Amino acid sequence: MRKIILDVGSSPDLAMKIELVDTLQRIGVAYHYGQEIEELLHGMQSEENVLGENLHVQAMQFYLLRKHGYDVSSDVFLKFRDDRGNFETNDVNALLALYNAAYLRTRGEEVLDDAVTFTKSQLECMVEHLEPQLAEDVRCTLETPHFRRVERVETIRYIPVYEKKATRDEDILEFAKLDFNILQSLYCEELKALTIWWKDLKSQVNPQFARDRVVEINFWMLGVLYEPQYSYSRIMLTKLVMFMSLIDDLYDNYSTTEESNIFTTAIERWDEQAVEQLPAYLKALFINIIKTTNDIEEELKCQKNKNAEFVKKLVIDVVKCFNAEVNWRDKHYVPTTVEEHLEISMRSAACMHIISLAFISLGDVTKREILEWTFTYPKFICGVSIIGRIGNDLVSHEREQGSDHMVSTVQTCIIEHGVTLVEANEKLKVIIEEAWMDIVNECLQKEHSRVLLDKATNLARTMDFLYKREDAYTLSFSLKKTLTSLYVNFI
Repeated sequence: MRKIILDVGSSPDLAMKIELVDTLQRIGVAYHYGQEIEELLHGMQSEENVLGENLHVQAMQFYLLRKHGYDVSSDVFLKFRDDRGNFETNDVNALLALYNAAYLRTRGEEVLDDAVTFTKSQLECMVEHLEPQLAEDVRCTLETPHFRRVERVETIRYIPVYEKKATRDEDILEFAKLDFNILQSLYCEELKALTIWWKDLKSQVNPQFARDRVVEINFWMLGVLYEPQYSYSRIMLTKLVMFMSLIDDLYDNYSTTEESNIFTTAIERWDEQAVEQLPAYLKALFINIIKTTNDIEEELKCQKNKNAEFVKKLVIDVVKCFNAEVNWRDKHYVPTTVEEHLEISMRSAACMHIISLAFISLGDVTKREILEWTFTYPKFICGVSIIGRIGNDLVSHEREQGSDHMVSTVQTCIIEHGVTLVEANEKLKVIIEEAWMDIVNECLQKEHSRVLLDKATNLARTMDFLYKREDAYTLSFSLKKTLTSLYVNFI
């Protein structure tokens, strides 16, 4: 495999290099060859002006370079436009490549905004007239451009696609299948350990609100960090996010406001003696949160992790965010604008907390300064949080209208603009697009480690997947096919 990469790297054929890097990433084995791929991409920068009028190769190159943090100019696409601003191509592969490239846009890049509109319109008109495999690729891309796809889910989808290609490399295909199955075995071992932990926990806490979400939440965390070296990170994150899920459900559906306030105060005190103040059905949950978090902190310290003490701080903060939403709900607080709503609600989406916990789990690559940065909710963190919050609201709004929840961003948008539900949804989707632009912009600034920013972006990708058609976090049966492919079926 490494010889294949080195041989292509020494070739003058830019299109071949681009094709190889894209294949390795989509087929799920690129993580083995980070340095080699980085060298290929670095060399591509100097080959920008040799592409002539090949829109397909130009768009693929732009996509890969921007995806990896190279701030290439979108002006490279101006030469492909006619006098009316349309792109001069009817080639479906060139249109697909341009569509994917355009979604690595930042705010104010009009040529890429136009490219999204143009390619989407063209592809929608062409899809019914294409051969089945290509038509399926177009539909999948229109639903989720490549940059926003969950890497393991894309691997599951792409290996069978690659296998049918006449141009496939049998060595790459064989290695991808072996690698997928090896990782699948690792994930199942992790899940086995988590299931034992959860079974013991569930026997102690009130089963009324202790939903079996271990597999779904482990999948969520796997979407953030899928590589084999992050096994401990996935286990740690699954445990802590399970607690977040339990507390969120508890506050939303089961506890009174008074009980929520008492529970939050007890968590803030972080004292096992505070358990005596709690209702009987909350005592076991409280003790388990304290014990598991303390155990994780000790495990991290044994790993010489310098940020271990932040774990407790994050658990306390997320509980306070959930409880604040309970109090706003009971006061019948209705934000007057979506912006005002997000100032409150994006914090209870817990994205900052999950990102920070993932950063902590990565060890020395995470400096204290970046954790302090995440706590300030910079644009990048806000972008991920907005994708999670609005994405959830768009698919759960109608179901939650009949229950006692804080008003959603959908309701607030309807009130703010005096529009219909459909119009409000479209306005909120624009805000999601702007959030993605902020994420891309931060990745291009190179002010923080790309390893860390990639993991945080993975959280946005996973939430986009979970809330694509329905609330798959709540209605998790819709994930059955994906979870079976990921954890059960060998490729």
